[in-house]
Amino acid sequence: MEPHHGQRLYCRLAAYGYCTYTSIVADVRIRERWDFRVTREANDLVREAAAATDRSLTEFVVEAATVEAERVLADRTRFSLDESQWKRFSELLDRPPQENLDLAKLFARPDVFE
Repeated sequence: MEPHHGQRLYCRLAAYGYCTYTSIVADVRIRERWDFRVTREANDLVREAAAATDRSLTEFVVEAATVEAERVLADRTRFSLDESQWKRFSELLDRPPQENLDLAKLFARPDVFE
């Protein structure tokens, strides 16, 4: 079964456990191009790491960038809760709003930019 854009393929690296590849790496029909310069030291390090994991430079860089992008955006786009946490979260969302006198006082004051 072919992955759809955005789906993940899972592979097993002998020494590193499970890693994920986005379908952008697996789907050769997608041809966005990145073009940037790196220092000689960064180039050598990343190429050595790619070779050590039996991946092409493109596969290694795209996976590393994708994993880091997902990590950076994770707390802004999604979160996970166990069943009891989800129940508590839902209860808090469903309850009627509570009056907050301190907040009302704050908004009653003139704006500093006015």
